[in-house]
Amino acid sequence: MSIKLRLVIMNFLQFFIWGAWLITLANYWFGTKGWGGTEFGAVFLTLGIASMFMPAITGIIADRWMNAEKLYGIVHILGGITVFCFPMVNDPDTFFWVMLLAMSFYMPTIALTNTVGYNALKQGGYDVVKDFPPIRVWGTIGFIAAMWVTNLTGNKATEYQFYFSAIASVVLGIYSFTLPKCPPQLKVVGNTFFAKMLGLDAFKLFANYKMALFFIFSMLLGASLQLTNMYGDVFLDEFKHFPEYADSFVVKYSTIIMSISQISETLFILTIPFFLNRFGIKNVMLLSMFAWVLRFALFGFGDPAGGLWMIVVSCIVYGMAFDFFNISGALFVETQCDSSIRGSAQGLFMMMTNGFGTMIGAYGSGVIIKNFFMLENGFRDWENIWLAFAAYSLVVAVLFAFLFKHKHDPKVSFDVKH
Repeated sequence: MSIKLRLVIMNFLQFFIWGAWLITLANYWFGTKGWGGTEFGAVFLTLGIASMFMPAITGIIADRWMNAEKLYGIVHILGGITVFCFPMVNDPDTFFWVMLLAMSFYMPTIALTNTVGYNALKQGGYDVVKDFPPIRVWGTIGFIAAMWVTNLTGNKATEYQFYFSAIASVVLGIYSFTLPKCPPQLKVVGNTFFAKMLGLDAFKLFANYKMALFFIFSMLLGASLQLTNMYGDVFLDEFKHFPEYADSFVVKYSTIIMSISQISETLFILTIPFFLNRFGIKNVMLLSMFAWVLRFALFGFGDPAGGLWMIVVSCIVYGMAFDFFNISGALFVETQCDSSIRGSAQGLFMMMTNGFGTMIGAYGSGVIIKNFFMLENGFRDWENIWLAFAAYSLVVAVLFAFLFKHKHDPKVSFDVKH
């Protein structure tokens, strides 16, 4: 089996695991369990908490002490066992802690996927920037497949979504041990500095003004990443409370509608090499930021009838918003660091985006919605919620345009350091 095909399988299962429940968790939480909104925000906060320290820790281990593909397999198996226990939890406080444990296992695998994938491609003599995006597409296809399985089997509000995820996680964990070896690149010797031993040398990237700003804006934009994952499906589902929309396709198949976002991802991923080499990282990031503005604003004005086109276009725009930030950002970090700190650097990027960024988004959105956008009838003022998110993204985009300095030469390929 070719290296590319093996990495395709890895990426497909990697995001199938998440897609099985991430978008539909709100339906299970609010509908099946009948738990409150404040606790729900706290549950998504676990993604950020886990991303603050676990990707960095696993990156350090992969750089110094253990083959990355073996570590990848171990945490997936442990994560699958934990997710399998979700349906056994009957109160929101306990669910928070079990979710935190599960996310502590899952979130570092996103960065490890990049580390293992980049390493395997380099060993095979492939061009990472050119050959990785078509492989990463299959991760998004896996996410879509999981969403469709969950919705079409009638399980978007049941415990079976977690069982789908847990089984895929254990299968990927076992499969990981067959992947190309990705040994530690930095040997720890007796006189190695303490900071280098702990992988803290990755933080030296902050000494570079451009990289420091890149990480700061990664954090600020990271606050937007999980907002539609948190609220998108339940936003569409709550149109059922309006008689004119109750029997609409959007309400019945809200998860299918949301999956258009991931389908769009598969297309935009393939354009990343072209956009990076032609326009450079700054312009690609700006495109992502303005795409987030459109993503939220179109949701704010959309509805399942005359405004359905806005919901659909919002989902299409999501592909650019997510890919041009998340995947291009990871590739940019790869080009700016030495191979000896590649795992730690990817972990640091994850910490800033899915760690601090997600915490800002999850906690901040929960507080803002509770205090400013709850209607007297108990429903949420979705239009103004989405417009507030759009305004935030616009401010971040404008600041990034003025503050981040990066001169791109279109004649020079966006090469990755070996």
